[in-house]
Amino acid sequence: MNGFTIAALGDEALLVVLGDAIDAALNARVHAAAATLRATNLPGINDVTAAYASVCVRYDPAQWQMPDRAPFEALRARIDALLRAATIGLVAEQARAPIEIPVCYGGDYGADLGQVAAHAGLSQADVIAAHAGADYRVAMLGFAPGFAYLLGLDPRLHAPRRAQPRTRVPAGSVAIGGAQTGIYPRELPGGWQIIGRTPACLFDATRDAPALLAPGQRVRFRPISAAQFAAAPR
Repeated sequence: MNGFTIAALGDEALLVVLGDAIDAALNARVHAAAATLRATNLPGINDVTAAYASVCVRYDPAQWQMPDRAPFEALRARIDALLRAATIGLVAEQARAPIEIPVCYGGDYGADLGQVAAHAGLSQADVIAAHAGADYRVAMLGFAPGFAYLLGLDPRLHAPRRAQPRTRVPAGSVAIGGAQTGIYPRELPGGWQIIGRTPACLFDATRDAPALLAPGQRVRFRPISAAQFAAAPR
């Protein structure tokens, strides 16, 4: 794996930077790098977190004390060597079936579906078909616990954020912001274009894995009716 830099991020973390764009191929390399670091089980590593174009590694400096170099330099050299020799990819994730998210599109559940359709020059039915017909990958979690930024949106559906953000976006709202789509895990302020809502719980602090979606996972959307939304377990 080539084309990366490693920089200190305070005294107990470092950042592996693989690029500077929001790009599906680049993000796949990020997750491959994160998978390599997790699989290696280096001593003193507290957390490995993947973002759009970088991987943050939190570590215990005491585990990397060397007589001739600082902890960061010792760990940096080890990670540099590991990643340059790595050939690991996303085969395991790609082989897994995508997580299916049911969505009730439009109407009371997707106030901005008409605006997205008008911007794209498509019918609302075509927008729904395109959105539900794509295969997405979780690029990263951010903004709020459980909020997954999804790459893979049909280019025809790329839409600007709202000029005036809403102060309250209902939990489960499925929305488009620029070239991405995402799901609001709880009621939050937000400026993305809301096209639907899911009854699925995206974040529950009482679960073993609080966030339903994790970086690197594949996601598909399945259209449901308002009656199916109302009948879905919460």
